[in-house]
This record gives sequence, structure tokens and C-alpha cells, in this order.
Amino acid sequence: MSNANSSLATPSVISDFKEITKMRLSLSVVFSSLAGYLLGVDVIDFKVLALLALGGYFMVGASNAFNQIIEKDLDALMSRTRNRPIPSGRMSVNTAFIIASVFTLLGIIILYTINKQTAMFGAISIFLYTCAYTPLKTKTPLAVFVGAIPGAIPFMLGWVAATNDFGIEPGTLFALQFFWQFPHFWAIGWFLFDDYKKGGFFMLPTGKQDRGTAVQIIMYSIWTLIVSIIPVFGFTGKLQLSIIAAGVVFVLGLGMLHYAIRLFKVMTEKAARQLMLVSVSYITLVQIVYVIDKFIR
Repeated sequence: MSNANSSLATPSVISDFKEITKMRLSLSVVFSSLAGYLLGVDVIDFKVLALLALGGYFMVGASNAFNQIIEKDLDALMSRTRNRPIPSGRMSVNTAFIIASVFTLLGIIILYTINKQTAMFGAISIFLYTCAYTPLKTKTPLAVFVGAIPGAIPFMLGWVAATNDFGIEPGTLFALQFFWQFPHFWAIGWFLFDDYKKGGFFMLPTGKQDRGTAVQIIMYSIWTLIVSIIPVFGFTGKLQLSIIAAGVVFVLGLGMLHYAIRLFKVMTEKAARQLMLVSVSYITLVQIVYVIDKFIR
């Protein structure tokens, strides 16, 4: 009987661990940092690549765990979050805090072994996400602006890990992921509007599912598109883009812009969900195009 109980409990413990650290989100963030590393490096060091992936995962996992500790009471109010490990009672706050703290220490130590700047930006990311973005979510729509800063760090972090330098190149990567987050998160805020309202979260720029929000989504989609092709003009240092790659990136940007305009036209939660899905595909494909273009150019 005890064997049966342990076999039943194990998947639950694993799934709770994955959920408290938001494994899928963490892995997507790690993907961004690895793409940034590949763009910045001259010769790939697979040891550094592995350390960046591991350290990056620990940092994002820590941020997510701290976030769920702080928002445990609000998560219990919302349909999509009430079954998370802490509000459901499957995991204690102390256990989550231990996981978050250990992940923070491991993440900073591992990134520090790459170089000091990488560790510094990783630490800044955790601090801003946990101490600024999370508490601001219930106070002001400007929380999305604040949250976009740590959210944009991973792509840039990879370049810094590769070069131990912060300049125009990682700054451009940061700007691309920074502007992209507004249409992405506002789309989420739109189709989860009612659920967020239960938790008292203010995610949309106007506070409503209205034309004003839709216009801002379009504007930030345009900014994202513009920033994404800047490297083709040759003034972003070592970060360069061929005309063909820039054309592909531009078309991808037009695709996301199309769904942003469609949201403006139809104003539905379905259109917002489609924009969110397209935005995820967009940033992933753009990063892949950047990396492929570098190695075949």
C-alpha cells in the first residue's frame, strides 16, 4: 500500500515543482538567453552554454516561485491559478520559499562563473520581477512596463555572457524583447480580463478592453517590427542582419501586426488569444532567424 501511495505522490510532487517554477515559461526564457549567446559568441563554448541554460533556469524559476508566494491569496481568487501548489494547499509557503531561495543562490553563483556582468543582470532581473513588477500588478497598469524590463533581460543576457560586455548589440536585443512584451502581455490581459479582475490585477493600459488598449497594442507591435530590422542598417556593431533575413523578420512582424489590427477591428477575447499565440511564435522565430543568419552569412 505504501508503494502505491508513493508512486501516486511522485508525479504530484514533480508536477508541483514544475508549476511553482513555471517550467515551460522558464525554458522559453532560457531559449532566449541561449539565442543571445549564440549571436554574441565567436567560438561556441558548450560549457558556458550549459552554465547559461542552468543558471538562467534557476533565476527564472526563482522569480516565478517568489511571485507565487507573494500572490498566493490573490491566486486563490482566480480560476486559472487557484489550483497552483500554494493556494491549493499542496505546497507550503516555507517549502516554496526554500525552493526560491536555493534557486536564487544557485542561479547567481552559476552566472557569476560565466562573468560578473551576467550575474549582475540576472540578479537585477529577479529583484525587479519580485520587488517591483509583482506588487505593482494590483496597483497600476504601469506594472507591465516595469515587468517588461526583467522580461527583456534574457535575450540581452546571452550576449553579455558571450562577450562580458554591454553595448549597442545587447541593447538592441533588449529593446526588441522589451517592445514585444507589450502586445504579448496586453493580449493575455485582454482574454483573461475577467479572471484578472477577480484577483484585482490591472494589466491593460486603459484598464479596459477598449479601443485605447487596442491602439496601444498596434503601436507597440509597430515598434517591435521596427526594432527587429534595425541590425540590417549596419549601425548595431557586431549584431548584423542580412537583407534576406531582415525581409523574413519584417514579414513575421507584419504577421503579428495583422493580428493586432484584427483585435482592434473585432475586439474579442478570441482575437486576443490568437494574438498572444502568434506573438509567442513571432519572438521564437525571430530569434531563430537571427541565429541562423549569423552562422550562414
